[in-house]
Amino acid sequence: MKIVYIIILNIDIFIPIRLGSSRLPKKSLKKINGKFILLHLIDRLQNIENIRNIVVCTTTSSIDDELVDHLSHHNILYFRGSEHDILDRYMNAAQKFNTEFIVNVEGDDIYTDSECVYKISEEFLKTNSDYIDISNMPLGLSTTGIKVTALQKVCLIKQSKNTETGYKEFFTENKLFKIQHIILNQKFNFPKNTRLTLDYEEDYELAKQIFKILGNDFHKSDLAQLLEKNPNLLEITNNLEKQYYTHFEQNRTNTSIKDM
Repeated sequence: MKIVYIIILNIDIFIPIRLGSSRLPKKSLKKINGKFILLHLIDRLQNIENIRNIVVCTTTSSIDDELVDHLSHHNILYFRGSEHDILDRYMNAAQKFNTEFIVNVEGDDIYTDSECVYKISEEFLKTNSDYIDISNMPLGLSTTGIKVTALQKVCLIKQSKNTETGYKEFFTENKLFKIQHIILNQKFNFPKNTRLTLDYEEDYELAKQIFKILGNDFHKSDLAQLLEKNPNLLEITNNLEKQYYTHFEQNRTNTSIKDM
């Protein structure tokens, strides 16, 4: 008789959020259709195969007390950790929830597709990779995954205590980890200037338009078709690319590591 072993791993979605953003303060608590943006995102990520928990990873700063009050009211799991070191925050959250693999969904990425989250988790179960991303998605839809043992290694060897911006490069640039890039087969294309994240007031204005048309039950194909048919929507954010990347470069994390 052949014995089949089923390996069950603790795969959780972590959503990093802090309310003290300088560009669009308290953006996760802004409302669309009468509901907090964050709740729209969490609702869309519920009941995905392979996913055990959704955990909002916020900070111990008093400015995030308001966020925690809302999370508690809606019975949403959360963890409070370092204000500026996201990787340390993630590592401690993983220890608390016994997480083995993190599907990383940025709080800014309010259009994240449940299918992309599933693809990341499925790829991990197949390959046991340290870091997984989706290569052919526009800004705001490029979900990533991080194996907790790889995260622990980075936290031991990184030199910076501010990992807010560009922290994914610890995994992709240091050649210490097994990296997997997913390229999705799709029958649609996003317009070249597509931007689907939430950093500026213009992003918020675009989001209100998109959610007004699509509601909250949509996938990446719905977004692509909407933007293709309504190119005027992207005119709302078409002046933000240079501003975004300038801010990114000015605040990029130092990804140097200690000698091993």
